[in-house]
Amino acid sequence: MPATILVVEDEFAIQELIALNLEQAGQRAVLADSAEQALERIRDELPDLVLVDWMLPGQSGLDLARRLRADARTKALPIIMLTARGEEEDKLRGLETGADDYVTKPFSTKELQARIKAVLRRRAPEITDDAIEYHGLRLDPASHRVTGSGRELAMGPTEFRLLHFFMTHPERVYSRTQLLDHVWGDHVFIEERTVDVHIRRLRAALTDGACETYVQTVRGSGYRFSNA
Repeated sequence: MPATILVVEDEFAIQELIALNLEQAGQRAVLADSAEQALERIRDELPDLVLVDWMLPGQSGLDLARRLRADARTKALPIIMLTARGEEEDKLRGLETGADDYVTKPFSTKELQARIKAVLRRRAPEITDDAIEYHGLRLDPASHRVTGSGRELAMGPTEFRLLHFFMTHPERVYSRTQLLDHVWGDHVFIEERTVDVHIRRLRAALTDGACETYVQTVRGSGYRFSNA
């Protein structure tokens, strides 16, 4: 599943270069040239990561990062700051504001892509293409294959995304609303009970690999992925 990256940059040439690089890497770029426009984009659709330039017209990138960290909907959103300011004190200010990483201009597209992958791997592992193994169950996003106890398991795309999220966040309980936000996207409006339907389908798909018990119902709270 391609990561959606919001690029907040007012210099058109840099914005286009970053967008092209992201698309070549299989990611989806959403563009904004100001903090105000970025907030509009985020209201429409929550991205997987934000690349934000420090120096923006009007509200600065630092101010935008503060606003995102202060909002419950966006407080966990991964943020990478882009800036020409390379002083140690400036880097610390950016990180203290809530940024996950800091890239100084000029930067190579390879370096930027490596930073993006590192932050996503740390903050949103369900977005990456890294294969995951958990107690005999293996999921490979690159080949879109799942195997359990040595057998390939067939499942639909939604069940695959749901399993990917569960396997990258084991042992934690998620409500239906949280699963809708993380797996379907917070801009998609569907009934919470839809989650139950896909949970049943996922359990059925995992039966052939003897892993159906990994998806556990936590009464009154939601669902947990665990082998315990």
